[in-house]
Amino acid sequence: MKKIFLYLLFSTALIGVRGQSVFLAREDAVKLATDSSRQMQIADNLIETAEAKYRQTDAVFLPRVGIDYAAMITNNPLNAFGFKLQQRSIAQSDFAPDLLNSPNATGDFSAKATLMQPVFNAELLVLRHAARKQIAIAGFKKQRTRDYVRFTAETEYSQLQMSCEMLHVSKEALNTLQAIYKWVKDRYDQGYVQKSDLLNVEVQVKAVETQIANAESMIAEHSDNLSLLMGKTIGTRYSPDSLQIDDFGQEAGYIPDTRSDYKAMETAIASYDDLMKSTRYNLVPKVIGFASYQINDKSMFGFGNSAYLAGVQLTWNIFQGNEVHNKLVTQRLEQKQIKFQLADQKEQDARALAKANQQLKNAAFQLDQYKTAVAQAEEALQILQNRYKQGLAGTTDVLQAQTQLSQQHLYYKQAVTMHNSTLAYIRFLTAQ
Repeated sequence: MKKIFLYLLFSTALIGVRGQSVFLAREDAVKLATDSSRQMQIADNLIETAEAKYRQTDAVFLPRVGIDYAAMITNNPLNAFGFKLQQRSIAQSDFAPDLLNSPNATGDFSAKATLMQPVFNAELLVLRHAARKQIAIAGFKKQRTRDYVRFTAETEYSQLQMSCEMLHVSKEALNTLQAIYKWVKDRYDQGYVQKSDLLNVEVQVKAVETQIANAESMIAEHSDNLSLLMGKTIGTRYSPDSLQIDDFGQEAGYIPDTRSDYKAMETAIASYDDLMKSTRYNLVPKVIGFASYQINDKSMFGFGNSAYLAGVQLTWNIFQGNEVHNKLVTQRLEQKQIKFQLADQKEQDARALAKANQQLKNAAFQLDQYKTAVAQAEEALQILQNRYKQGLAGTTDVLQAQTQLSQQHLYYKQAVTMHNSTLAYIRFLTAQ
């Protein structure tokens, strides 16, 4: 008896230590998750990446400027004479046949500034529109990611509430069983009950203590999951609001076409129209202006002989070996693939919504059933406890009644959790 008492005392003290926790409201958990989760950081980075890629298309309007400096030496007849021409240093003696055919080593130091200015490039102009759509796609994906993070946080919070309710119910059951154990032990010491009755109570106590340990473990697990969602270090145990029936939301008849992930896929389909248009515009002539200013001198630090060059260039790719045609075929097929994926996603979500609506109805029915069952189990246990004290009922009957009451309590809380989680899923599906 002394060992059992010390064991129960140690278990109670251990539970008290583990019970230290930090209160976390549901709204705070959801807000921190949607503001600080790793998924949201990734979504923000995708938007920034899309914006950076869009800014790359500014090149269709902006000039390209470059500066080159070259030092060269040659005895090639053509190049040597050309160097002297660029340096404007040709003399009558340079036309001697022997010198033209076999020039001495001739050096040239050249500094050159170049300018390339796009004038008209229809292909890149359309690609710029496609790049802008990528920013919109990233924005839609971020919104859907926020919906998913919210749903995940709500689900984890509900599971944390359920684990805490399981711990609470198990502790209540343990207190009742300990009282029964004390009463049975007294009766056993007086010789009124058999040892098997005492052992049955001890077994039940052990089982409930195991349930408490499992509930503690689940609380720690769901607390860590919430910490990760909120961008916090794991290890903190949270204490949630009491588990209540969530009345925010109801059955939904359809999923709006404006849901952000649908809009992302529709925008991706539209961007392929731009890509195909850009591919066709590859056959349209391109116009670019160019200019250069060059200084040549036989001395490294000499900059006395300069020349400029300016012009406009028109480029027209008339035939590229069917590359444009085959690229268009590929882009049409890729666009068609996204259309198939969008249609399939809508069908799957419609089935999921129908299933969720049915689960919500089942959860509402179970709530009524288990609420009645809990009241009946409480009354049955009270009656059996009174009869047991009068010697009109057995220990097994009382234990079964206690187990039944604990189970009905848990079933009711599980029904509440299922109801709340299903509502959260419906809100996620319908983007409420």
